[in-house]
Amino acid sequence: MINQSELITTFVISAVTVFLITPFTKKLAFKINATDKPDNHRKTHNSEKASLGGLAIFIGAIAGFLYLQPESPQMTAIIIGAFIMIITGMLDDIFDLKPIYKFAGQIAAAIVVVSSGLTIDKLTMPFFGTVYLEGLGYVITIFWIVGASNAINLIDGLDGLAAGVSTIALSSILVMAMMDYRMVVAYLCIILIGSCIGFLYHNFYPAKIFMGDTGALFLGYAIAVVSMLGLFKNVALFSFIIPIIVIAIPVFDTLLAIIRRIINKQGIATADKRHIHYQLIKMGYSHRTSVLILYGFSTLFGILAITFNSGTMLSSLITLIMIIIGIQLMVEVTGLYLKGQQPVLDGCRKILGIKKTNR
Repeated sequence: MINQSELITTFVISAVTVFLITPFTKKLAFKINATDKPDNHRKTHNSEKASLGGLAIFIGAIAGFLYLQPESPQMTAIIIGAFIMIITGMLDDIFDLKPIYKFAGQIAAAIVVVSSGLTIDKLTMPFFGTVYLEGLGYVITIFWIVGASNAINLIDGLDGLAAGVSTIALSSILVMAMMDYRMVVAYLCIILIGSCIGFLYHNFYPAKIFMGDTGALFLGYAIAVVSMLGLFKNVALFSFIIPIIVIAIPVFDTLLAIIRRIINKQGIATADKRHIHYQLIKMGYSHRTSVLILYGFSTLFGILAITFNSGTMLSSLITLIMIIIGIQLMVEVTGLYLKGQQPVLDGCRKILGIKKTNR
């Protein structure tokens, strides 16, 4: 049975810890040169900012963890993997590591988790039932952990965006964990949610500090792990899709970035300013509004994931159609569809008698 008073207490402990320690983390970041300078066309800030905020998030998570002490056979490996991610992120924030070294750190963290026996060992699919992956599960698990970590890292381009999207994703997983009585998943989610909320006070626009790779890699790793402890192990139809829906925006943005760079014959790690959040600003939305729009879409996908998780075959198929429509709307709103065309939105405007306004 999940003790709700313990969840609330843990949330407060993690949130308050991060809230109080972030200013000290900011000072440390400037002392060790872990800062983000506005020195290229991709930056949206015009002054040097501390970028070690992820360390504060991690410390808040530790505080909540020490209070709850959730138990799992793989917990030691999960903790070791988290430390590897944090160290990798910190080194990158301080020294700006080459992509190959960052990738090596992510792979190392994923291998530690896999070696503990925590793997995606089966998928539930309609018509096929439960498909056991056997040896392929190790590869898929490593790919999932590394992919989720990089997805959150790539979405971290506007103040408060990565922390907010992560909070919404973790909140969705928390709801599903409580519905399925998965205590460890619920405990880990509330620890991480509290840490993100405590950090958002300092990170929401205009940000006083960035989470940097330290925070983005850690949160992506954490979301991947909690989803493996819970979402991949349920019996819902299409169970393999549910974790992807939860972080649909960063996953979709990452896939678009990879496709875009392959088409342009660029390296996959090549940075650009064509991510979803940058497109919103390019369309004329303010920094804050762009973040809130993506919060809205994240919430939509979170709700759809919860519905998908607990639905019948028919409701799951209906939800899947709604997810596809949601992705289409997101692509149209962010100006990524066929040179800015908006067929679905234009159809809705026509039905409602609303004239299109150019920003």
